[in-house]
Parts: sequence; C-alpha cells; structure tokens
Amino acid sequence: MQTQTRDIADMVAAEATDEQTASVPTQTAAGAHLRVDIFDSMAPLEAEWRALEQDDLCSLHQSYDWCAAWVESFQRPLTIVRGSIGEHVAFILPLEIIRSRGIRRAEFTGGHHNNINTGLFSAGFLANGELTSIQANAIAAALRGKVDVAVLRNVPLTWRGRGSPLASLTSIENQNRAFQLPFLGSFEASLKQVNAKRRRKKFKHQSRLLDAKGGYEHVIADFEQQDALLDLFFRQKAVRFKDAGLPDAFKDTRIKTALRAMLHRHGNSGLDATLQIHALRLKGEHEGHIPAIAALSRKGDHVICQFASIDETLVPEASPGELLFWLMIERLHREGAALFDFGIGNQTYKRSWCPMETVQHDLFLPISTMGHLAAVAQRGITRTKVAIKSNRRLYSFIQKIRARRDGDAAPADDGGGGDGD
Repeated sequence: MQTQTRDIADMVAAEATDEQTASVPTQTAAGAHLRVDIFDSMAPLEAEWRALEQDDLCSLHQSYDWCAAWVESFQRPLTIVRGSIGEHVAFILPLEIIRSRGIRRAEFTGGHHNNINTGLFSAGFLANGELTSIQANAIAAALRGKVDVAVLRNVPLTWRGRGSPLASLTSIENQNRAFQLPFLGSFEASLKQVNAKRRRKKFKHQSRLLDAKGGYEHVIADFEQQDALLDLFFRQKAVRFKDAGLPDAFKDTRIKTALRAMLHRHGNSGLDATLQIHALRLKGEHEGHIPAIAALSRKGDHVICQFASIDETLVPEASPGELLFWLMIERLHREGAALFDFGIGNQTYKRSWCPMETVQHDLFLPISTMGHLAAVAQRGITRTKVAIKSNRRLYSFIQKIRARRDGDAAPADDGGGGDGD
C-alpha cells in the first residue's frame, strides 16, 4: 500500500535532552495532539513499555525483556519512537540503528531473529485504525537526521483478526511466511487439522521404539540445566548446518549472548516465558543422551518455537524432533495455549504440523533522499529473494555459497543471522 505523503518540513524538532532526543508535535484527525519523541535508551520507557505489552496481540518480540537482551548484547544505537496523545502513550516502536553501505536504517530490535513484529499500541490508538499520513510524517520528522529510512520487517498486516496500525505504510510481502497450529477445543480436535490418525500412529511407533531401549522423558530445563542445554543446542545446530552446507545462523557470539540472557529473565518459570528450553532425554540403553532440543517463548496464549535442533546419531528411526514437538504441543494444550507458532521459514516439518500460515510484510518509511532510494532498492532485493526462494535448486546453490563465505569471513553487522533471508 502506497503511503500518502504531506510536506511537514516546517515542523520543528525539539532540542535533544538526555535520554529523549527529539520531540515533534502534530495533530490527529480527531483533533488531539500527537507528540512523537525519540529515545536513545530503553530505561526511561520501561513502565510505559511494560504496560503496552500487556496487550495479548502485541508480539513477544516487542516485549521489554526480549528487546533488552538484544540491546545489551549488540550495543547498537537506539532510536525508539514513542507517540503520545495528551498524557497517554499511544505507541512505542522499539528500533535500533543499523549502518550498511552508507545508509542508516531503523529496524526492530532483534532483527532477523524475530518471527513476528507488531509494535506496541494502546487500546485507544488501535481503535482509530491505521496510522494517518500526518502521523507517519510526524514520525519521519522526528527521525530526520538520525536515520535515512525505517524498515519494519516481518509485520503481518492482519494478526489474529486485528489489522495493524502500520498497514498504511509502503509495504512489500516478505519472502518468508510464518506457520501456525491453532489449538481447538481438545487435543484430538487440534490433531484432526493435520491428520490425527497418522500423527497418533507415528507417535505410538516412536514411543515403542524408544521404550524398547529404556524409555524417554520430556525435560523442561530448570535454572541448573538451561545453560548446558543451550550450549548443546549450539553444537547440534552447527553440525546440522555444516552437514547441509548452510551458514550457521548462530555463529555470532552476540546472538549466543542475547539468547543466554533471555534464559535468565524473570518469569521464565511460569507459563509466560521470554525463552524456555525443552528437550527429549533418553533413558536406559542411552541414558542421558539428548537427541532433540527446542526453545519456546510464550506470551499469553501464543507460543513461538524460536529454534530447534536434533542429533540423529543414536535413534534417528524414532524421529526425536517430531516426538518432542508432539510432547510440547500436547502439554501446551493442557496449559491453555491457543496457538503454537513454528515461526518463519518454509520447512517441511512445519508444513506437516500447520494448517495455517501467516503472510508478513516489510514496511518502509523513508526519511531522507538516500532513504527513498534505499527503500526502492530494498523492495527490489525482497522481490529477488521471493523469486530465488521459489526456485529450490537456485536457493540451495546460493545457501551453499553463503555457507562458504561465512566460514571465511567475520560476521557482518547486518542486523542478525537467522534463517529468514
């Protein structure tokens, strides 16, 4: 959707003061003044931020704890956008500045490791629908001089029945979709969406195979176990990437540091969790061996599988990764979750579990002349990625080139390194 534009060059930004670095007033259609402030640190916004993230449909990836872990690890400069109407906060967009090829981009904190981005909006602001062109221009005016373009990736224009206030910005469909399993009234009803008879038969077969070797258990890591299991995940995943000829998405030590920090956030022992490690552990003949690991995040009734790994050196015939997903989904069903999200990326195992997929978009708000050109170029790059990913042979070839390149070069400061490219 093309953004309507209006020249607001005569708006005067306030002088920078401590944490708050810019303030631009404008006026909404309803007549209430919208003030846009830019902050270069998270701390002054914590109370307002945590209040807005209570919205059930706000992505966990915009939660204070998720963003704090990435900010502390990567130490990129921040340009957090806060919009206020009167004394009330209307929205917060947690953005960081990434410099690449002479362009300063404002992107969501967490980069390519975010599976879904929504921004944070108050109930009152959501009731007004999409950002108006005047409001978008006010954000651009506040960001002027700090960045050239805002690139808001992986935003669903509609999420669980609610439209995004950001949908009025210029957009292009992202090359990746996200895959979900909705939970229905019973576990059996949920399974019927993905061939319950076949799923249950496979689960029984897996269980018999492992029971014959001494059994297994589903482990949810406690404080003493979580770091060791995360380290094991990194080792397992590195082997899988290498065997597949793919670049290691977790090679950057800053990514490892951020994920480790999330494990230690408050509240991970309850139903809601910034990051929680699950594992399948064998008993008997292979006592203590961990053939499958997955990390889940939960906010309200929405659960996201952030990453997973398998080790098929001992019991590949039991499909340990599939078995772990069954055990996690069955447990989460009992605990009142409503949606199990396998995240972005078109893998066969995700499609086998998921009757639902979510289209996501990349949104653009150009600030400078260079930013306008960068936005056009980025849309062209995204279209190229879509074309490449639709050609499996070409995509596989390019991934192998990337793997060789990443093995020879230090990680670039490009916003992350997930599988979403």
